[in-house]
This record gives sequence, C-alpha cells and structure tokens, in this order.
Amino acid sequence: MNSFGRLFRIILFGESHGPAVGVVIDGCPAGCALAGEDLTADLDRRRAGARGTSSRAEADRPVILSGVFHGRTTGAPILIRFDNAAQDSGAYETVRDRPRPGHADFTGWKKSGGFNDYRGAGHFSGRLTVGLVAAGAVAKKIIRPLKVEARLIEVGGRPEIGEAVEEAIAENDSVGGLVACEIRNVPAGLGEPFFDSAESLLSHALFAIPAVRAVEFGAGFEAARMRGSQHNDPIVSPDGLTATNHAGGIVGGLTNGNPIFFRVAVKPTASIPRPQRTMDLKTSRPAEIAIAGRHDACIALRVPVVVEAAAAVVLADLMLMEQLIPRVIRGE
Repeated sequence: MNSFGRLFRIILFGESHGPAVGVVIDGCPAGCALAGEDLTADLDRRRAGARGTSSRAEADRPVILSGVFHGRTTGAPILIRFDNAAQDSGAYETVRDRPRPGHADFTGWKKSGGFNDYRGAGHFSGRLTVGLVAAGAVAKKIIRPLKVEARLIEVGGRPEIGEAVEEAIAENDSVGGLVACEIRNVPAGLGEPFFDSAESLLSHALFAIPAVRAVEFGAGFEAARMRGSQHNDPIVSPDGLTATNHAGGIVGGLTNGNPIFFRVAVKPTASIPRPQRTMDLKTSRPAEIAIAGRHDACIALRVPVVVEAAAAVVLADLMLMEQLIPRVIRGE
C-alpha cells in the first residue's frame, strides 16, 4: 500500500514523470507552526546536482494545499505537492520492453499487467522520496526534543566516499553505500510488540525507501558472533541508561531510553551506462541494454535525509500512541 502509520499516517502519491508528486499527512496535531520554509533544509539535502548524483534539477518547492491555517496546523490532513518540471521521458522508451536489471521495470510490468508507467520507473522511483522527506520534516517538529541524525559513513565499502564515487563514474558504473542513523532523547517504552515493535516499524519504513537492501540495529549481524556476556548492555542508571549500546536502544521491541542506533545498506543504482543483459518482453528473446538519461552514480549520497524522515515518521506515530505529543503544540 502507499500509506503508512496508525495515528501519524502518510500517503505518498505521484509518478516520477507525472505532473506532480507529494504526500498527504493525516494525524498531525493541531497548533504546530508550519510553512514551506520549514521543509527547505531537509529538501535541499535530498536535492540532486552534486557530483555523483542525477542532473535532474527539480525546484522541489513545497505547495501546502490543506491542513494549515494562519501558519498553524489545524488537525486536518495536510497535503503537500511538488510539481515535476524537469522530466526527460524520451530516454525511457528503450526500457519500455527491455527492463533494466536490478530495477522495478520488470516487476512493475508484471504486477500491473503491462499498465505500469515505465517513465523513470513511475511510482517506483526515488523521486517519490521528496514527499517522504517533507513528511519527515513535519514529524521532526512534533517529536522534539528527539533528535534524528543520519550520515553516509562509507561508499563501496570504503570511508573515502569521494574517491569511490569517482571510480564508479570513470567506469560507467554505480556504487552503493552505508548510512548510520542515531536518534537521541528517546523515552523508554515506545513500541507495540509483537508485530509493531519499535524496530519492526522502523524497518518497515526504512525498507520502503528505494535501494535499501539491509537494516541492522546496534551490534546487528555482529551479535551472532558474540556471547551474552559481551552483547548484554549493563544497566547503570534507574532511567535505563546502559554502559554499552549493543541493543541499539531497543530491547524486547521497546525503546529502553538509550539512543536508537541503526545502519542502512543502500544498493548501487540499477541504471548504469555500461551494457547489461536483459530480455525483450515483446520477442521473449535475450537482449542488451545500456541506460541513457540522468541517473545517480551513487544514490546513497542523497539517502541520509530520507532515512531520517522515515525514522521521524515512525517516532511521531509511536509517541502519539503513547500520548506523548500534546494536541496543541506551543512554544515554537
């Protein structure tokens, strides 16, 4: 589905080369100060144009069409639209019948019975994350003093991010990356086990981000190589503070009062200019494809703010479930 959340609920809409993309946010408490300018800092971090990212230059000016009156949220659904004005759909005629390996061209075609919008991957495009980032910016305002910060820590398995990106560009290839995220000032007790545990909801939202292939909390996969005496975090304070944080701030599906820490693996961009093998869906015969157009050599460069947004949306929802966010938000 295109919606996520219980009380703080978002719906993403639009296609990469359609007239617009955006988000509907339902459940934002009334009284929160909100204007388009409040979204700018995060939208700029997601923007393309830097070395290694797509040359598609969208203005990404948010148009708030509902849910805000006299600069404050009303409690009604908030609709935020972003117009698409820099599409170049011609480059995608080659993928109409020859799906890109590693992309959703084939799966989208199969799911829709051939009625998918193949231009820029349509609704499967990373373009839709602009709406998620907008929702995240709103969520960050209402979960204060929680602080969500993500950063790219390596590309292609190396901390030399710029060098790894340049090598991929020189070889007509793409490269993935690893994003680390920490959420501070988290109260203990957030989460709804079994199936809506804190890490379950975070993982659900994070895996919805295009190109995310893995998520690990705290020690993550390394926990499988540890003993209990090593992995257990000694409790050193009545408020739940621990000496270490191998659990990543979540125990038994509930936040334990320590910072939530997780890492996200982002795969290499599927669209690359070097020839790849595929199938021609019209002839059912093997074919070769080399992708033209404007694509990110390293989409991971733009992912940290999207990771923050997904996490903030989850935390807003969990805090509303615990009635930790007042209906009217004052003091902004």
